[in-house]
Amino acid sequence: MLLYLGVIGIALTAYRLKKLTKLGACASIVVGIAICYGFGLSGLLLLAAFFISSSALSSIFSSKDMDQMTLKGNQRDEVQVLANGGVAAAIAVLYAIDPSDIYQVMFIASLAAANSDTWASEIGKLSKSLPFHVLSFKRVSTGTSGAVTLLGTLAAFAGSTLIASGTVLFSWSSIEWQFPLICAIIVAGFVGNLTDTVLGATIQVSYKCDICDQTTEKLIHCGQNTVHKDGLTWVTNDTVNALCTVMGAITGAGFAYMIL
Repeated sequence: MLLYLGVIGIALTAYRLKKLTKLGACASIVVGIAICYGFGLSGLLLLAAFFISSSALSSIFSSKDMDQMTLKGNQRDEVQVLANGGVAAAIAVLYAIDPSDIYQVMFIASLAAANSDTWASEIGKLSKSLPFHVLSFKRVSTGTSGAVTLLGTLAAFAGSTLIASGTVLFSWSSIEWQFPLICAIIVAGFVGNLTDTVLGATIQVSYKCDICDQTTEKLIHCGQNTVHKDGLTWVTNDTVNALCTVMGAITGAGFAYMIL
């Protein structure tokens, strides 16, 4: 019961600090309670490691120029919460119903993927050199979907490593944690991030502003409607983020079957 109250308290605090919208706080409570139900304190601590680190990076490295390109600001709404933590919450419920070491690895790998993607985005935009498009390998403007930098790639591995290393610090007693498995989770997290990048370059929707000629995720920019440029209109950044965590979980499951 104390854990559940703690989840509510953390969500309300994040809302008061303007890290979450009202509905975002409600969604985070649902996600947190589901994870507590399945994995208890250990799962909640890993979730906290993702949320705190990603929120801190968003606040420290926030950019007005980036806010003009993205549909949403630094305050996470319910869709963003579910896109990043919904898969982990679903796996936690499955684990509560049918405890399995595979579900544990999938849970951790999904959060590693979410953290890897967030760190790559937030730290990668600090690169002094323009990023490369993952498919054309041409230089593109900072913030372009499907673009990568060396700094962002290193940050992606660091973000995944943070979550994977957390399994050593916290109690995951049903798995005999081995170094190869920790490395596998790091790789699974990075694969999730790579999936996000490729999908962002291929099917994620983007629009163009006729006023400033800028590519954006927004339907309205510079006070007028934007024009569809690339991608599928129903594949937003949140859709891609959710698929990132799904791929991280699936890749983690594949490694777990080979190692455990």
